[in-house]
Amino acid sequence: MSTITRPTSAVSSVTSKQVAAGAAGGFVGSILFGLIMMYVIPAPILEMAIPAMYGIEGPALLAGWAIHQFHGVVLGIAYVGLVQSSAVRETARDLRGSLVLGVAYGVLATLVLAVLVMPIWLGALGFAGAPPFPNLSFPGTLVSTVGHIVYAVPVAVGYALSVR
Repeated sequence: MSTITRPTSAVSSVTSKQVAAGAAGGFVGSILFGLIMMYVIPAPILEMAIPAMYGIEGPALLAGWAIHQFHGVVLGIAYVGLVQSSAVRETARDLRGSLVLGVAYGVLATLVLAVLVMPIWLGALGFAGAPPFPNLSFPGTLVSTVGHIVYAVPVAVGYALSVR
């Protein structure tokens, strides 16, 4: 009988409690960011653009909120996997460090998702209101960055509290 040794990754050590914390933080953060999208960002993002990403013609506010919440939960879980498998693992466990990482994750989400992915996705679907690629505008990108940071801080803090 032979013994097989398999390397394990840090992601495999993610607990269900940590995943739940990322999902819960993502849900809460998405509500906060959704309110910013409704009342601060001038374009009808929740009613039109987000539903359009999935072929839903708007205005469809309820569908936009549901999709936005789903995205928030998935990105919250992705945060847990990302920090658990990276050099920032210990920083993410510290409350002060988690605030810094929350800000960084919010900025990263803006750069990747709002600036790059969303314009390509909506443009590929032929959505008339698709932003230009790359989606860099003032003050739109700045407000989006603030919204993504407001989203990401509860995710990062939720993770930090779950591992304490």
